[in-house]
Amino acid sequence: MLRQAGIIQGKIITTFRGIDISRYVQEQGINVYDRLFAEGYFFLANCKFFQKRAISLGCNSQKILVHGSGIDCQKFAFQPRFYPEDGQIKIATIGRLVEKKGIEYAIRAIAKVAQTYPNIEFNIMGDDPLKEHFQQLITELQLDNLVKLLGWKPQPEIIEILNKSHLFVAPSVTARDGNQDAPVNTLKEAMAMGLPVISTYHGGIPELVEDGVSGFLIPERNSNAIAHKLDYLISHPQVWQPMGAAGRIRVEEKYDINKLNSELITIYQQLLHEQLPQTEVLTYSASSLSI
Repeated sequence: MLRQAGIIQGKIITTFRGIDISRYVQEQGINVYDRLFAEGYFFLANCKFFQKRAISLGCNSQKILVHGSGIDCQKFAFQPRFYPEDGQIKIATIGRLVEKKGIEYAIRAIAKVAQTYPNIEFNIMGDDPLKEHFQQLITELQLDNLVKLLGWKPQPEIIEILNKSHLFVAPSVTARDGNQDAPVNTLKEAMAMGLPVISTYHGGIPELVEDGVSGFLIPERNSNAIAHKLDYLISHPQVWQPMGAAGRIRVEEKYDINKLNSELITIYQQLLHEQLPQTEVLTYSASSLSI
């Protein structure tokens, strides 16, 4: 509408990143992007999962590429993980305290694991609506000494906490409002630092975590499955180093922001010269713009 009104000119390039292709579609209906798909010049999605969703909604499959979100791997130094001398296993998660992040299921899993391994610590970094609910759950499960709601933390503090952690959990779920995740940046950061991870078969996450190689994937909303994988990792610390190393390699290969930015430039240059990119690449991009 802005272009038709003469306010902007040029080709419209749109990137789908998460809420826009999950919750928003559920709220507005499956035809919400019909006009955009008809008039847009090219489309990007930050994972294959959302690319397929866009195509199912009517996007031309020849006009959409996967174009991922990257991290600066140099800021997240890799270090091998070893079983601590004091025996205290530190587990971490990062994310807004909302339904989609599935943190409730991780808390319930910790309650199960603590029955066998009471010397664990679960640090939750994040804030927002469900904080009070989670604190009540922690108290009900008698986990106040084991589970800590640390609130929002700046990146240097997050890195410091992850440096002292042994395992990372990212139990994303499909929220009741339809909201879903692409491969989560905090999960990439943890993997880049060498942490074995547990996550879910959810959204674009299986494109990041290779089950049994760089971590484990389990079904959504399954605290028993999270507990089972935590139990396995705690009792098999010999797998921490190879899993952590595989995670670092995966992130460096597919999600390094410097590589992705270069690929993004290439894509835009091709589009400016009336060429539709033919090779599917992963790139970081802004949300929607006109060139």
